Amino acid sequence: MTAVASLGARTGGSRQLAGTGTLLRFALRRDRTMLPVWVAVNALMVLSMPGTLKGLYGTAAERADLVRQMETNASLRAMVGPVFDDSLGALTAWRVGVYAAALAAVMSLLIVVRHTRDEEESGRQEVVASGMVGRRAALTAALLTAAVANGVLALLVVAGLAAQGVAGAVALGLAIAGVGMLFATMAAIVAQLTESARLARGLTAAVLGGAFVLRAAGDSATTDGSSVLTWLSPLGWLENLRAFAAERWWVLPLIAGAAVVQGAVAYGLAGRRDLGMSFLPTRPGPAAGRLRTAGALAWRLQRGSVLGWSVGFLLAGVVYGSMTEGAADLVGDNEQARQIIERMGGQAGLTDAFVSAMVGMLGLIAALYVVASVLRLNGEETSGRAEPVLAGAVGRMRWAAGHLVIAFGGAALIMLLAGLGFALGYGRDAGAILGACLAQLPAVWVIGGAAVLLHGVLPRGAVAAWGVAGAVLLLGWVGPALDVPQAVLDVSPFGHLPKLPAEEMSWAPVLVLTSIAVVLVVAGLVGLRRRDVT
Repeated sequence: MTAVASLGARTGGSRQLAGTGTLLRFALRRDRTMLPVWVAVNALMVLSMPGTLKGLYGTAAERADLVRQMETNASLRAMVGPVFDDSLGALTAWRVGVYAAALAAVMSLLIVVRHTRDEEESGRQEVVASGMVGRRAALTAALLTAAVANGVLALLVVAGLAAQGVAGAVALGLAIAGVGMLFATMAAIVAQLTESARLARGLTAAVLGGAFVLRAAGDSATTDGSSVLTWLSPLGWLENLRAFAAERWWVLPLIAGAAVVQGAVAYGLAGRRDLGMSFLPTRPGPAAGRLRTAGALAWRLQRGSVLGWSVGFLLAGVVYGSMTEGAADLVGDNEQARQIIERMGGQAGLTDAFVSAMVGMLGLIAALYVVASVLRLNGEETSGRAEPVLAGAVGRMRWAAGHLVIAFGGAALIMLLAGLGFALGYGRDAGAILGACLAQLPAVWVIGGAAVLLHGVLPRGAVAAWGVAGAVLLLGWVGPALDVPQAVLDVSPFGHLPKLPAEEMSWAPVLVLTSIAVVLVVAGLVGLRRRDVT
């Protein structure tokens, strides 16, 4: 009887996973553009860092001095974490380890939600499930897709950093991939709990943001990552692995164990709910509708995202502002570090150049917000929710305008809040800092205009807007450190903006970029008006 029961369990288990291979191949085919871009950008960020650090801190004395400075600068520890050794490998793990893990986490949660809750919400999963496909096949294929992406990323990191020390490269590569898979399994749980893919992405991203805040708070309080707050964050686990600095290998099973436990919970939940349902169903709305315009509907759909980005930018501004006073002490007499900050922020003075550089980074991140908000149009259309709206007395232009006002106006709001937070953290020059933040908007709007154009003219290729934003982010972040020629940096609209407050205001590029953004938006709306709605 035991053998028969075991055979039945195995047979039932195989039926639960039937079709996994086919769904995996389909998922990899669908993501054949998105995944390589995410992996390549993340890997390039990590692998470019040893050369950059060697140029900045070429001698052991300079690196040791950096470590001593970090021990006394709580604000910078909150941003990038503590340093555990002065080797190039350890400094690489310190400088980009947390950010690479955060990017891997974002990539992973997007993959899992895209191939689970997104598919159920659009109705495609029901069609797939009508064939010989097991109940847990879609979830398994989604997690395997995330595992493939994180595995390739880990291999690239290990191969690229092996020259700095094989053990450290393996530790860092596995830790980054492990954090990615931890958030993949977390997204798998949240996708079972919620009915909305948007909410699933938002909640998982909120957990990631909370993990970053916990790590920052813990690292600002201690110099060795020993704070309880740091240990409560998966990003803090990566730090405390101490890649290239007498690795603590026992941290890796902690990351893997958390991912496995979460995966088991997700599988258990997947077997206990009906397709398309959730454990936390959405509350029914009022009997009488209160959304009288397309703009009100767009606000209802995007208000949570706007609130989350607003809070994040306000807090980021406070953190960056509090770091400004210590910028000169951190750079010290290092001429190469000074040159990088001046390439990013202008030549007027180190403090003003640092402010300009940090404001520019916030602008680059705001470009991600505007792309996500614009592409909500694409999500509403491809999911079929736009069709009943447009079937009523709502034209395409009014429908699109509601979302675009939130996208472009929301970008202005979050940059304004970032400026307020920056001025609060710095404690001076509030007007100049607010002006510098708002001066980033024309470039942000150009990226948003490109997303509108892609959605209007080539809706199936609208996801390429993420590639545009990612390329611009990479140029703005890595380009100055690698001393990329100005002609290459000028490919980005951010390369043409005045570097306030380190330089004088120049209205010509601001007006030109704003005009380009307007042209792109108009061209996208014309394309949307002329084509069929999918």
